[in-house]
This record gives sequence, structure tokens and C-alpha cells, in this order.
Amino acid sequence: MKRVFLIVLDSFGIGEMPDADRFGDAGSNTLGTCRKSEKLHVPNMASLGLFKIDGVAPEPNMDRAGKGLLTAADGSSIKHAFARLAERSDGKDTTTGHWEIAGLISEKPMPTFPDGFPEEFMERYSAAVGRKLLCNKPYSGTQVIEDYGKEHLETGALIVYTSADSVFQIAAHEEIVPVPELYRYCEIAREMLQGELGVGRVIARPFIGTPGNFTRTSNRHDYSLQPPAVTMLDQIKAVGKDVLAVGKINDIFAGKGITEFVRTKDNADGIERAIEWMDRDFDGICFVNLVDFDMLYGHRNDVDGYAAALTYFDAQLPRILKKLGPEDLLLITADHGCDPGTPSTDHSREYIPLLIAGASLPVEDGTNFGTRDTFADIGQTVLSWLAIKPEISGTPLF
Repeated sequence: MKRVFLIVLDSFGIGEMPDADRFGDAGSNTLGTCRKSEKLHVPNMASLGLFKIDGVAPEPNMDRAGKGLLTAADGSSIKHAFARLAERSDGKDTTTGHWEIAGLISEKPMPTFPDGFPEEFMERYSAAVGRKLLCNKPYSGTQVIEDYGKEHLETGALIVYTSADSVFQIAAHEEIVPVPELYRYCEIAREMLQGELGVGRVIARPFIGTPGNFTRTSNRHDYSLQPPAVTMLDQIKAVGKDVLAVGKINDIFAGKGITEFVRTKDNADGIERAIEWMDRDFDGICFVNLVDFDMLYGHRNDVDGYAAALTYFDAQLPRILKKLGPEDLLLITADHGCDPGTPSTDHSREYIPLLIAGASLPVEDGTNFGTRDTFADIGQTVLSWLAIKPEISGTPLF
């Protein structure tokens, strides 16, 4: 029984793409910035080829530092391979990146609202939810609650904001707007934001605390557009196999193609849930998103925090690798960049890494697949591994 474990390190870009300047991201390199931090120590990802990927500067003192790590549960040797992937879709957001990983290329960018959402829509939405609205501008998620949180507490008005991404975000204090009620407001927004207003995600951003001490909670919830075409998840589910989603994967695909899911509190929780499923018999894919890299560190320009989070994930890799069965495939990748060292707090248009491990890889150990022209090669490779005839974009690696 073949299984695939696909882990997305949300926003772990490895260097600007050739068209990065078109997105305002010239010079971005998420990994390059994290390498400047003393908090970064990733010998296990190094052993999987991270510093041999095209365009990534070598790390001689770290290369193969994890020698002896690559051993499966039954004691067999695990092969590894690696690649650099370019994004073909016109975007740099979470939804677009994950959809492309799953074989769906977005030729047209999802709408963004650098000047806020149209006033006519805001009036209709306010009437639909029965509350006044605050802000309606692109904003940092932590700063917006500091600037508007007190007024929200006093009036009950919802804090609505966006970013450089295609998102409609609603922040509300959990004591003023109970979480289920906030979710209902997001569902209403999702139904209304279609067509030219069809943002990629509507996001619930609950918070707690008092003015000057507000903190966002783990009750975030994303409401995505449904993928408009078939993805690898649909194909895997259609043949009766399992599609297990960890973290915000279910939200990103609006439940389409998912057979079972679990939401998570943070990276550590996501890793534990994935490891629990590695101990379970299933036939198909376990698709994992670890969001802290992006949400807590990339968007907040916290270089040391991002580096420390990578170090933590790397330290868990031996546990993951030792649970791989003889026919299991492990893929570690990203969905875009979010360089914490640039003035911008938004996503960055970057190449992403692909680290591959498995006892029965049909290639020579240490194979470099070079630079691929689409994230969709991941979806193609997954379907090839599971012996499913692809109906998606991309080219399989093997």
C-alpha cells in the first residue's frame, strides 16, 4: 500500500523568481535571510539536499550532517532527491500556490484591493451582518487590532481589512463577537464575494486581550474559493483512496477532494498530527500545511523567529523519516515566499524547494531534478506514485 506525505512549509521560498520585480519582490530570498540568523540549524534538511538545490548557496559544514539519518522504520536505507520549482500561476498567495501544487495553474490573478473594497459592497455587507465596519484598508494583522481594537470594543463594529494578497479579513474580539458568530459572518462574506470580487480567501481573525495587549488566537479559519477545475486531490479521492488534510489544507481547497481533515493550533501540533497519521494504515495522501512560518514570522518580519521555526521542524525530521514505510514517499515543499528581511510584510514571488525521500525512489540517491517550470510537477509526481492517470497540469519527476 503506497502512501504519500506532502508537507508544505508555508512561505519557505528559496530565492526570487525572474519576474519578482513585477510583484515588487526583487531581491527576496526567505531561506537566504534566515541563513543570516544564528537560530538556523537545519542539518537534516541539508542531508536531504536543501543546500544543493539550484540557486541555493552551498553550506559545506552542514552538508550531509545528517548522515545515518536516512533510515526507514524497517531499517532500510532511504534515498533522497531534490529540485527547485518555479510558479507558473500569476500570483504569490497561499491559495494559488497550493492549487498549483495540486495541478491547477491559475492563469489569471485573483483580485486584490489595494484601496480597500468598494464602498457599495461594504454597505451591502454591513447590512447583511447587521454590524458597522471599521478600517477597509490593506493592513498588518497585528497592527490593525492595535489601531482599531479599542473602537471595536466600544462599538462592536467589525474590523475588516485586506493585504497585498487576495483576501477579505475580519478581526473581532472573542468576547464581543463569539467565534461561531464570526465564522457565520465569514460565510456570508464568502457567499457575497464572487465574480470580480471573488477574493481567494475570506479569513476569520479572532483576538483577545485589552487595548495595548491584544493577541490573536488560534481560532483563525479560512474560507477559500472552491477550485474551479480538477486537482490531484479530486483524482485521488475519485479512485477510492484517502486524502487526509492537516492544518489549513481543507480550508484552502474548500473541502473539495478531501476525505478526512484535522485543523491544528500551530506547527508543533501539525507535526504531531501528521506523525499520528503515519502510524495509521491508509492508502493515498496525507497533505500537511505548517502555517507558523508565514503567519507568525514572515508577515511579522521576525527573522530569528522564522529561523528558529525551521530549526524546530528540522529537529522533528528524524521522527518523520523513521516512520516511513518501504513504499512511502515524503515530499517537503512550500507554496510561495515571505522574506522576513525585506521592508515588505507580504508574500514574495520566489522559487520553492522540493525535498524528496523514500526507500523505493526509482532514481539514484541524491538526484538533482534541477529547476522545474511549475509547482504542478508535485501533483503529477504524487499521482504517478499512486498509479493514477493524471488529468492535471505538470510533468512527473518519476
